[in-house]
Amino acid sequence: MLKTPVEVYANLRLLQENRTPLLIHFSGRNARYQTYVVEISQEKGWIALDELVPNDGERLLLAGEPFSVEGFHEGVRIAWQNALPTHPGELDDARCYWIAVPTEMLYHQRRNAYRAQLSGPAISVTLSGKAIRKPLDGRLLDMSATGCRISMSGQIASGLQTGQVYDLSAALPIGNITTAVELRHLSYDEKLDLTFCGLRFHRLGGLPQRNIERFVYQLQREARRDQVSDRFS
Repeated sequence: MLKTPVEVYANLRLLQENRTPLLIHFSGRNARYQTYVVEISQEKGWIALDELVPNDGERLLLAGEPFSVEGFHEGVRIAWQNALPTHPGELDDARCYWIAVPTEMLYHQRRNAYRAQLSGPAISVTLSGKAIRKPLDGRLLDMSATGCRISMSGQIASGLQTGQVYDLSAALPIGNITTAVELRHLSYDEKLDLTFCGLRFHRLGGLPQRNIERFVYQLQREARRDQVSDRFS
């Protein structure tokens, strides 16, 4: 649990700078709503949330119903509770909602595996399976020995279900892999028109596992080399 202002603000900025999707859950209600941190006012002790998707959740915000906020960044769950009033506002001619900066924040490392961020040429992936009528093409964003994150164009979240097992094919530089994956997290960014999926490898076979571990290690080694170069440049 993070309780110092320095820690809380550092993680709020992390969520803002990485445009991490946040899930809003109102107490006693089943619906979930998506938003983002769009501004932080440390002087006033407020943060601004983007418009909620679906937008019927904004009525609950303005009614002052208590809610929880949850986001995932590189395998870390960042969450907090809000029971204070919400104030509507505008940023860059777009509606926003100001809430108080939390006094404490849950910071939970969900896994120990190193997650390698991908840069350079896009790596194509395909998500398929019995539950998908037509294979979905996307792009690999990051990968660890236990899972990966992908993005796909358009709003296709309604056709996928968390907890469902699908088949993932990826054209890695070291060779193509195909493995079963469990959909763990799902979100749609309306402004980017992209659907993001967090996937966990399911019953990974020997050869795909070795190739994935080799690929992640290669990316980790390159990242460390770049850090050393930046330090002495």
